[in-house]
Amino acid sequence: MTTHLDDHRPSTASAGGGDDVVVVGAGLAGLSVAWELARRGARVRILDRDAPGRATSRVAAGMLAPITEAEADDPEQLRLGLAALERWPAYAAALEAASGIPLPVLRQPTLVVARDRDEAEALRRFADVRERLGLPVERLLPSDARTREPGLAPTLRGALSIADEQAVDPRVVVRALAAAAVQAGVRMATGPGSAVEALRHEDGRVTGVRTADGLELPAGAVVLAAGAWSAAIDGIPDGARLPLRPVKGQLLVLRDPSGPGLVGRVLRFGGGYLVPRDDGRYVLGATTEERGFDLATTAWAVHDLLRDGAELVPGILELELLETLVGLRPTTPDGHAAIGPAAELDGLWWATGHYRNGVLLASLTGALLADGLTGAAADPDLSALADPRRFATVADAPGTEEADA
Repeated sequence: MTTHLDDHRPSTASAGGGDDVVVVGAGLAGLSVAWELARRGARVRILDRDAPGRATSRVAAGMLAPITEAEADDPEQLRLGLAALERWPAYAAALEAASGIPLPVLRQPTLVVARDRDEAEALRRFADVRERLGLPVERLLPSDARTREPGLAPTLRGALSIADEQAVDPRVVVRALAAAAVQAGVRMATGPGSAVEALRHEDGRVTGVRTADGLELPAGAVVLAAGAWSAAIDGIPDGARLPLRPVKGQLLVLRDPSGPGLVGRVLRFGGGYLVPRDDGRYVLGATTEERGFDLATTAWAVHDLLRDGAELVPGILELELLETLVGLRPTTPDGHAAIGPAAELDGLWWATGHYRNGVLLASLTGALLADGLTGAAADPDLSALADPRRFATVADAPGTEEADA
């Protein structure tokens, strides 16, 4: 049985020496959890070995895309994603108000396009499935798609328009979350000495964490939100450990010195995407690689991304190559996020496993965790979809490396 925050506040908290909750990881997941808990009156500390959002969060493209991302045979992922998308307008407004940082949201419909006959057939099946589910899908002729986006190649073979999806810049979201969290009273410590090396627990109950600089920090609860490295922290009992693996993604950031205008909406194609920013930058991605914790940029990835992107939008070859980025998507065996209490260890909570949907689910992650930790009324269906205890029968996680939190 999982107890709630009020049941086990650390005895030192009243003297200023402990925290209600320690959040491990200052990416989108950890920051959203810390901010939401602090808004509800919890005493929260967030720890990370690097500056906020410097790992996978800064690499994300920022698509709020549950309709195009969800697999056709995965209605649970779709339900969770649609719930998160529905929350995003209010979430963005609250975050802007709390941080004072404008949060531009791209609200143009997504275009899903086909470059050849095989992709056109896959696009038709994609549309059939979404229409059976009652989701908004508009079938377009290639000429209609090029009218909406003149930068598209004339060889386009088909297109769909998805009206309800959006996009944000995750780097701006991270800055806003960090500012809002600090404003709400979250104590934040970053840098190598603040890396969490071990989880502390006694008699089946979390007692705190130990950092790289040797500090023993007591806490009533610990939330592991360090992305793909979350399960690699020492001291997690085998029965409580989450089966988590990294899935590598490489992407490129391109820039038009003359400003925005090459494309005005998110373009999706054959496993890739092109996402415009409002300042003339474009995010082109992304590879999907089972390479462990490898963070190397490879020439073949740069080549393939540019080749595939130029088949869709030839003008990208005229842009400046601003950044090459590599991220590790935290991935569970079923591909769904793990947001909630751990099995077998009271006071340990997970907020990871978001795979390709970390930005989308940011609007939901903090609320689900805070509802569980504070005992507030929560949506039982959504909580069940993300419950980490569904992996309770899985033994040890696959090979892990040192935690990057």
